[in-house]
Amino acid sequence: MEIIMPKFFTARENISDTQIVIDNEDVNHISRVLRMNIGDEITVCDGRGFDYKVKITEIEDKKIICEITEKHKSDTEPNIEVTLFQGLPKASKMDYIIQKPTELGITRFVPCKLLRCVTKLENQKAEMKKTERWQKIAEAAAKQSGRGIVPKIVPPMTLEQVIEEMRGYDICFAPYECEEKKNLRSVLRSKSEIKRAAYIIGPEGGFAPSEIDKITSAGIDTVTLGKRILRTETAGEAVLSMIMYEIGDINE
Repeated sequence: MEIIMPKFFTARENISDTQIVIDNEDVNHISRVLRMNIGDEITVCDGRGFDYKVKITEIEDKKIICEITEKHKSDTEPNIEVTLFQGLPKASKMDYIIQKPTELGITRFVPCKLLRCVTKLENQKAEMKKTERWQKIAEAAAKQSGRGIVPKIVPPMTLEQVIEEMRGYDICFAPYECEEKKNLRSVLRSKSEIKRAAYIIGPEGGFAPSEIDKITSAGIDTVTLGKRILRTETAGEAVLSMIMYEIGDINE
C-alpha cells in the first residue's frame, strides 16, 4: 500500500528545476509539529496542479529547502472546473461554505452582494480583508484534502457582474425554491461535453423576485433541488456533489 506523505503548498517562484523552498507558516508545522528532519520526504504542491515529491535537505528558522526527486501532475483534481457564486451569508457561515466545496473539488468562489444579504461589506478595504481571510481558509482546506490547486477566492461581485461572468461557462444555473419543473439533472445532461460549470446560491433569505427576473432574462436556468429547502450553507456543497457525481469524477 502506497504511503501518503504530508502535503504542503508553496509559491511557484519558490520552485526551481532542482529544489523547492518553503518559507510560509508550514515551516513551523513541518519542523516543530511534525518534527520532520533532514532526509525526510514530503509532497509539495505549486497550487497550479503539479505535485513534487521532495527530500528535506536544510531546515532553518524561517525556511526549509528541499531537493526535488519527482514531479507529476496532480491526480486529485476533477475533470471539470466549477465556480460557486455565493450570496454573502451571515457571520462565519462563509468559512464552512468555502471549506466543504474545496474538499469536493471546487475551482473558484465568487461572493455575491445580493438584495437579501444580511452581511454588508462597507467598503473595498473590508472586501479585500475578508477575501484574504477566505483565501487562507481555502488553502487550509485544499491542503487537508490533498488538492492540486488552491481554489481562487475573488472579491465580492454584484448580480450584474455575476450574470456577465456566467456567460463564459458551458452551463450555468441558479437553484431556486420556487422552480417546480426544471431539475438539476436535466440541466447537467443538456450538453454532451461540459468542461466549465457555474451556479449561484442565494443568501439566507433567498433570491428577491427582481433578481430571479434578471437571472432568467439573461438565459440562466433556475432549477429545483427537490421537495426540501436547503440552507444557504448546505446548498453549495450539495449541488457540487451532484455535479461531481453526474459529470465530474466522483463516479469514476
